[in-house]
Amino acid sequence: MCRRLFALCLCMAVTESAVTCVAAADDTAAARHSVRLKDITEIEGIRSNQLIGYGLVVGLAGTGDKQQTIFSVQTLGNMLQRMGVSIQSQISTIQVRNIAAVFVTATLPPFARPGLKIDVTVSSVGDAKSLAGGTLLLTPLSAADGKVYAAAQGPLVIGGYSVGNAANAKTMNHPTVGRIPEGAVVERDSSVSLSALTNVSILLRDPDFQTAEETSEAINHELGKSFAHVVDSRRIEIADYHSTGMDVPALLAKIGDIAVHTKPPAKVVVNERTGTVVMGGNVTIGPCAILHGNLSIQVSTEFDVSQPAPFSQGKTTVVPQTTVQAQESAVQSVQLKEGATVEELIHGLQTMGASARDIVAILQAIRQAGALNADLEVL
Repeated sequence: MCRRLFALCLCMAVTESAVTCVAAADDTAAARHSVRLKDITEIEGIRSNQLIGYGLVVGLAGTGDKQQTIFSVQTLGNMLQRMGVSIQSQISTIQVRNIAAVFVTATLPPFARPGLKIDVTVSSVGDAKSLAGGTLLLTPLSAADGKVYAAAQGPLVIGGYSVGNAANAKTMNHPTVGRIPEGAVVERDSSVSLSALTNVSILLRDPDFQTAEETSEAINHELGKSFAHVVDSRRIEIADYHSTGMDVPALLAKIGDIAVHTKPPAKVVVNERTGTVVMGGNVTIGPCAILHGNLSIQVSTEFDVSQPAPFSQGKTTVVPQTTVQAQESAVQSVQLKEGATVEELIHGLQTMGASARDIVAILQAIRQAGALNADLEVL
């Protein structure tokens, strides 16, 4: 009987240990996931560039820049003068409501060749009410070096509208910004010659020494030799790639689909303007106590009319009556133990009635207290 009891206890202990190991393995798998190398890295030297230009949108139905926006009329005058029409002497008296001065922005992708079409974004500079129905005139787009790399022109696509006047108006979305799909044509070759590269450097989007080491080991395992080595937490260098017998495109195609195990960084992103809070699932909270209360102060003014008595030769005056009210809610508390999760924090804050903006302030206070085990990024 004792032997059977001992065997039963031993079997239960082994089973419990196995379950614990499986749970720990599941937690590890949840914390670390496999991604493709091309999804978390970039190649040094292969990058996009920003383009910008100043142009004019025409064809607006009276929703363009008003008279106080002088530069839009000056731009129109300069464009007409190049076409043989001079209006410079009357430019101060001209009122044109169907044009709008705009800035045009675009992103020049890597390996862009002349003739490639790219999307552009058009944004109003002056006091135009809406760009709906407008057409962008030919606008050169320059990079930071001052050279023109593309030219944009075409009808705008607006995701909103604005109707009515100052007294009765309705606006939907943002009618002063629009896009022109494939509205710019690349005019200058900005591609990088891959054959001129002596080595290939891979950059991690999120720097991490462990991920860099595992990436280097995965590349060397795929290539069958130690070609890659870690330079720092972001950069992995493949020196003398010619020894692999492949050119750069073939090498990048071969290593791009390599599976790499990564662990997302513990980070909390806060946008104070909108009250948005985004927290990763691996963010933990140290032991802390949160006390939260609200103080509301309301100042209201009512205007009363003081009417003098008949035949008193007094004057009727408006007397303001100002009332100040202060209201403070009771302090509520949340207790968090060591290793508390984000779900527990959010549940506790919602229980105490905290709004999104309250959560932003509370997270910043937790960070200052050293109880937030994550990076806090404020947008």
